[in-house]
Amino acid sequence: MKRNRKAGILLIVLLVPALAYILLKGFGQNHYGLRRYIPVIDSTTGEPLIQKQVNDFGQEVEDTVFRVVPGFRLVNQDGSITDSSVVKGKIHVASFFFTRCGTVCPRISSELTRVQDVFREKGEVTFVSFSVDPEHDKPEQLKAYAKRYDAIPGKWFFLTGDKAQIYNLAQHGYFLPVVDHGVSYGSPDETFIHSEKLVLVDKAGNIRGFYDGTDKKDVDRLILEIRVLLDIYSKQ
Repeated sequence: MKRNRKAGILLIVLLVPALAYILLKGFGQNHYGLRRYIPVIDSTTGEPLIQKQVNDFGQEVEDTVFRVVPGFRLVNQDGSITDSSVVKGKIHVASFFFTRCGTVCPRISSELTRVQDVFREKGEVTFVSFSVDPEHDKPEQLKAYAKRYDAIPGKWFFLTGDKAQIYNLAQHGYFLPVVDHGVSYGSPDETFIHSEKLVLVDKAGNIRGFYDGTDKKDVDRLILEIRVLLDIYSKQ
């Protein structure tokens, strides 16, 4: 009798999560939203600008207006011009790196390879890595680096070009710090200071998250939140 009672309890323990999943899958709705970052400030009031707009769930609401990542026109690892059309209407993950970096960049790039592999079949998810050392990082250096990390052509872009544009894009587009102290600091790792953060941007160009690219758990959070965005777009 005691054994039967234990078996019954075990069966209930196993069945409850399964039934909950079936009910949620069949009848539930995903109301898990992602916050947006960097509001537009109303120049007359100094407060975040509020306008009527449609939210992630298709509802028209009065809500904060958020900044859109600006466009760019740079050179990719194949020596071709790449502009912001490659991310238009797509979810993209942005990062800043340089090929001579021997500290955080390899760890970040390895994590990005992992994220890329998760979304390999999702054409609406793309990756853009901007070099903060464009004087050295020419297309041939970028191509070798892309090969080292198994970057999929047309999905993961490595970009170089005008330094002022790249630094402005980092600081005022993706809101990440980047500094070139000059060669007097010695090795490249000491010369170029840039953020280890990965930036998740939605199809509208709004920033939806910042993640530590050296931290596996935080990159797991990035993977989860890309999936959330994909789910939101699938229901629109």
